[in-house]
Amino acid sequence: MSDARSAILGAIRHALGPEPRDTAQIMSEANALLAQPERGRPPLGQGSLVDQFAARLVEPKIGASVARVGTLDAIPGAVARILNGVGLPKAIAVQPASELLRLDWSGFETKQTIGPDEAVAVGLALWGIAETGSLVFHSGPDSPTLFDFFPMHHIVAVRADRVLAYLEDYATLAGSPLPRNVNIITGASGTTDIEGTLVKGAHGPGYLHVIIVEA
Repeated sequence: MSDARSAILGAIRHALGPEPRDTAQIMSEANALLAQPERGRPPLGQGSLVDQFAARLVEPKIGASVARVGTLDAIPGAVARILNGVGLPKAIAVQPASELLRLDWSGFETKQTIGPDEAVAVGLALWGIAETGSLVFHSGPDSPTLFDFFPMHHIVAVRADRVLAYLEDYATLAGSPLPRNVNIITGASGTTDIEGTLVKGAHGPGYLHVIIVEA
């Protein structure tokens, strides 16, 4: 084989990376990870899962606000304080979840439908994820997907006992069959596509407010 040919083939071999590993070795490593999933998980910080979830939510890269209330009945009061803080009227679209609809919304203008230019929607997440500060929604009659994407201000309640450590924990609990849509929301919508400037609300809510319900 000529030196030129050897050089060309050698360059191709180098570009392709290392030789493919043995299938048995790959399976062995995969089984080891499945047996000890914590090896592939980043460690969580100190404190309870709820405290870590709340801390993650207010980090700059997520940028949510957090309020904590004792019971579901305290949600309307928390919503009122949020709206007062951002200077918005008490006109809200309420996700048609039974837990939200039974609350006392006196003093609010409410509806259970949502449009493209909705200012505020109030929703109820199924789970929170402490690792990432994410909220999980399953689509259905009581949780229309558009509630997760249309409002400028998305106010989301989540029960403290529904806060999980890792996303894999949600996958274990989600069950089967899954709904048509699973929305995992981490922070407000934003894009830097235009001249590298962060624009909020480009593809969904511009602001996320989370209400953690302790009991």
